[in-house]
Amino acid sequence: MSSSEVLPGERPSVVSARRGSGWSLLGSEISVLFRRRRTWAMLVAVALIPILLAVAVRLSSEALAPGEGPPFLDRVTQNGLFVGFTAMVVAIPLFLPLTIGVVAGDTIAGEAGLGTLRYLLVAPAGRVRLLLVKYAGAALFCLVATLTLTVSGAIIGAALFPVGPVTLLSGDTISVSESLARSLLVAAYVTVSLLGLSMIGLFISTLTDVPVGAMAATIVVSVVAQILDVIPQLSWLHPWLFSHYWLGFADLLRQPLDLGSFGQNAIVQLGYLAVFGALAYSRFVTKDILS
Repeated sequence: MSSSEVLPGERPSVVSARRGSGWSLLGSEISVLFRRRRTWAMLVAVALIPILLAVAVRLSSEALAPGEGPPFLDRVTQNGLFVGFTAMVVAIPLFLPLTIGVVAGDTIAGEAGLGTLRYLLVAPAGRVRLLLVKYAGAALFCLVATLTLTVSGAIIGAALFPVGPVTLLSGDTISVSESLARSLLVAAYVTVSLLGLSMIGLFISTLTDVPVGAMAATIVVSVVAQILDVIPQLSWLHPWLFSHYWLGFADLLRQPLDLGSFGQNAIVQLGYLAVFGALAYSRFVTKDILS
């Protein structure tokens, strides 16, 4: 039963209490998620990616040729703001999906494994509301993880390298303030990119009571999707893969600003939200939580 449903003869005060419990459940979920040492350990690991990258470039005695190494790496020594962009390219294929797989895979399976799922489903929580709350927590972690990487990259880049107007991929130059705004836009793009994988992880989490298995399966799905995306014979499939547009944020570093890939990415992720959200709902509403 959703929060908008009203039972026959139910008083408005009871309805308000049920709706309020939804926000309380969301607050509790977020609180539990960010009180875990595992969550903070993953965020620290994400923050270390740009730091290690910047320190390695700073200590290197050899200048990189244009195009050598990950995208934007050759520009880091010229402008520290490129540390965040380079770190994002490095983190997207493995590190960010790894953290998302851990969080999303633990959503339902973790509660089932601990034996607390049956207590969470006591009225007025409800299964649909619990699914929405669990997914909201995973989606929030996506945002926090990408922002952590972006902020860490900006700070270490400014500390170790010169910072000034940024020359975009199109050859145009923008101010530092505008480049920081572009960085936040890139973080938003990457956050949207991870929403489909989060929903897949939530669905897998409803299939098992073993959280480690759900985490591993979610990460494997991410790796398989990226492998399929580089096989030329499967080019017809590529636009339908949730990972296909993950690196499309390069279009946000051009002038004029091109939001085409952002829109395509959002549409693909919404498709995965709809399909795997429906599958998660179908599985969870019939799940035997007493077994």
